[in-house]
Amino acid sequence: MSGGQLMTTTPDASVVDFWFDPVCPYSWTASRWLLEVAERRPLHVRHHVMSLYLLNEHRSDVPADYREHVERTRGPSRVATAAATQFGEQVLGGFYTAFGEIVFDRWRRPSTEEYHGAVRSALAAVGLPPDLEDAMESPEHDDAMRRSHDEGVAPVGGGVGTPITHIDGVAFFGPVLNAIPRGEDAVRVFDGALLLAGYPQFFELKRTRTRPPVFT
Repeated sequence: MSGGQLMTTTPDASVVDFWFDPVCPYSWTASRWLLEVAERRPLHVRHHVMSLYLLNEHRSDVPADYREHVERTRGPSRVATAAATQFGEQVLGGFYTAFGEIVFDRWRRPSTEEYHGAVRSALAAVGLPPDLEDAMESPEHDDAMRRSHDEGVAPVGGGVGTPITHIDGVAFFGPVLNAIPRGEDAVRVFDGALLLAGYPQFFELKRTRTRPPVFT
């Protein structure tokens, strides 16, 4: 299964618009979940950029160490936005997979230098111009990143996180998956998420995370 845009010509394919921050571990587990589902169900997945930095921009209750972390996370989101702006959002799936396979080898918070290295390797892996790395330190594409971010967040309202998923027009925050559902488990999670999100009076189902995410 390709890690790029997931497309099918099947008439009854579900359309999934997936907003991700490249450095968010829960975006990564959800994106790999969608790959699992796409092997068993007709899906048309379109990737879009959102930003942990923008999510936390005006929140006053963010701990100092996490605030420092989200300041660093702008770089990969900026590069993804620059790539989408120049070459179309269809390149995001491949770039994201190449980047994530480097960053999400284990649970950690990479340094700026590690992010640069992962971006450089991912661009080379998918044949995108190496000078896109320059976007990491530039505000040139910040307006475009904000527009994409706002488009994903608007249907679900404030107080959310990453990822945001729209399935056939039904929008919700998440799913927040601590590990990647595999095989038929992935399909069952997909059906359950769609069923709950599709009920207009359903708003929230949550429990506290007690351990770090698993990426294998």
